[in-house]
Amino acid sequence: MNTSTLAIESLDLKTASDAELALVHHLFSKMRAERQPDDPPIPFEENLARWRSQPPFIQLTFYGVWNPNHTALIGRGTVVTVSLEENRRLAQVELEVLPEYRRQGLGKRLLGLLAEVAEREGRSLMLIGTHGRIPAGEAFMERVGGHKGLEGHTNQLDLRDLDRDLLQRWLDQAASLADDFELGLWEGEYPESQLEEIAALYEVMNSQPRGTLQTEDFHFTPEQVRQLQQQILVTGADHWTLYVRDRATGALAGFTDVAWNPSRPELLSQGNTGVFPQYRHRGLGRWLKAAMLDKVMRERPPVRFVRTHNADSNAAMLRINHELGFKPYSSSAMWQVETARALDYARTMR
Repeated sequence: MNTSTLAIESLDLKTASDAELALVHHLFSKMRAERQPDDPPIPFEENLARWRSQPPFIQLTFYGVWNPNHTALIGRGTVVTVSLEENRRLAQVELEVLPEYRRQGLGKRLLGLLAEVAEREGRSLMLIGTHGRIPAGEAFMERVGGHKGLEGHTNQLDLRDLDRDLLQRWLDQAASLADDFELGLWEGEYPESQLEEIAALYEVMNSQPRGTLQTEDFHFTPEQVRQLQQQILVTGADHWTLYVRDRATGALAGFTDVAWNPSRPELLSQGNTGVFPQYRHRGLGRWLKAAMLDKVMRERPPVRFVRTHNADSNAAMLRINHELGFKPYSSSAMWQVETARALDYARTMR
């Protein structure tokens, strides 16, 4: 097939019609099934809510590749940039093409368009993720001349295999911490009166490994934290955040959060987990993880699998997860490539 004649068009996901977004959703579902073949599909209404509620400080440019009859999308590319004081040279890029249309030049065409967007916005470095179940992605990044900056895995815990005695031991051991620390819960929407300290709490995630990625710390305002959480809640998901507070100073020491959507009742997504450096090596991480798993098993009995993503170099968190019984589910990598290099590669076909 001569893919050079296929139309590639931009689409604003926040303002596009439901009919247009249904085609985008169909492509997303096909690609997700390739990456996560064991999982039920995400309902259209859920993706629709997520796209419509994109936080205003995040800019997303979307390009879709149409099939020969212009009746379905067969590939897509997105550029995501954030309006923050830091990381102003970065653009997060996603690029996907259906298997039957790969190795025919569409990836290169999309990359060229995405790199042009990044260049116009003054973003000189592009971050692009690849997935272990789609080896074509890694091969493509090698041809582009990208650098693999961070490797990781989605790790999964089957709650049927969880050592309940171990979990109870961790909870019992945490009792000795209760004199110095308080365990608390935010269930659902964050309280307005605590948004300032919640935004400060999210700073702990800047200490997670970044490999050789040329990224800076991210600093979100309270309003931006609110907007990020709203994008979770509008999909119908439950969002629970457990935190630990230092009783002596009132300072927040660490937190963990999970999201659960009733449309996929057996799956629970473990999001962030972090403890500030000055509070580490005291068992707070184990306390947070154990308390959250205990709550999930008591209050969300349909959940069977808990999934979390970890950098392969995050030894401290991997140690806790492996003790709990998490096992590798899928692999991924984050690549970086200079925007100018991506443009040069894309233009070799013209």
